[in-house]
Amino acid sequence: MGFFDLRSTASRFRFFAVLEALSWIGLLVGMAFKYIPAEGNEIGVKIFGPVHGAIFVLFLITALLTARELSWGWKTTVLALLSSIPPLATVVFEVWAVRTGQLGELSADASKGSAAATPAAS
Repeated sequence: MGFFDLRSTASRFRFFAVLEALSWIGLLVGMAFKYIPAEGNEIGVKIFGPVHGAIFVLFLITALLTARELSWGWKTTVLALLSSIPPLATVVFEVWAVRTGQLGELSADASKGSAAATPAAS
């Protein structure tokens, strides 16, 4: 259906993982404008700080709901929650979760795509 189809738990998780990473980028750019020039401008941090904070909390809630809905083990759940701390790690976790079958239908869609590509390559 597409990236903005939020009907399933897995697609909502993917959406918030990418959104969290994008808000990290905005915050990092805002921090660069604040600290790199001699007379820094704080507007970027004032805008992206609260935005990133809200999306961070939404990602954590979504990760916990996804863990419950998709029956993740405690290790996968902890990895999902920890991925929200380093910049862009939520996207890395989401890619890993799809590849290892942790994201339900998103993982099934990915395996269908790779299974279809395998016979053509042989």
